[in-house]
Amino acid sequence: MKKKILIVFAHPEPTSLTRTMVNTSIEKFEQLGYEVMLSDLYGMKWKAVYDEHDFPQRVNEDRLSFIHESGNAYATQNQTADVLAEQQKLLAADAVILQFPLWWYSMPAILKGWIERVYAFGFAYGYKNGTNQFRFGEGILKGKRALVSVYAGGPQADYSPRGINGPIEQLLFPLTHGALFYPGMDVLPTHVIYGSAFIQPEQVEDEKRIWEKRLENLFTDAPIAYRAQNGGDYPDRHVLAADVDPHKTGIPAHIAD
Repeated sequence: MKKKILIVFAHPEPTSLTRTMVNTSIEKFEQLGYEVMLSDLYGMKWKAVYDEHDFPQRVNEDRLSFIHESGNAYATQNQTADVLAEQQKLLAADAVILQFPLWWYSMPAILKGWIERVYAFGFAYGYKNGTNQFRFGEGILKGKRALVSVYAGGPQADYSPRGINGPIEQLLFPLTHGALFYPGMDVLPTHVIYGSAFIQPEQVEDEKRIWEKRLENLFTDAPIAYRAQNGGDYPDRHVLAADVDPHKTGIPAHIAD
């Protein structure tokens, strides 16, 4: 059976580096014999704002509770068609690729809106009757792989361990650990093209070859060693045990050596 890959990308310009690398992804996956599903958010004119229009049949018309309305819409199969289609793609995929430019230290708003609307209560959070047991390494997307490909305008030095912008994995921790690992996916180290604002055509060709190699190893490379919530390191499922890497705090504490 063919492996299925979902590519979700966010850039409005068809001649952009992002779109060029998306095209490279599609071509490489087709060479590998994989089936590609594409979510071109700008091309789809994806509705980025999460609001009352996401709930065709409200539980409470007086006050909007996103958790309650999202849970009801998901459970009663009354979600909007665009959200349902993206959920079905996620469920069908063996791997998810996110490709986007780094805008203000994060993803474009349209991609954040994709996560907010598609990740319904009961689907990506509140999984299995709304318990908090199935998250961070568990969840509906467990067993799938995820890879983020991001294009940063500044030089690599800015993102070095003591660089002024901070390391890319820490900047994107809310995405990789939060939105991808939370519902169970194995997240590979982020792929970055630095200095993308000034990249030359010959450099693009080099970067395409490097990216193709990453894609060849999509199902064999080791993922980031995020600690699973139910793996024993969090006795109360909230805080790391005192004897687990006691010298570490913050984001690094949640990644095993």
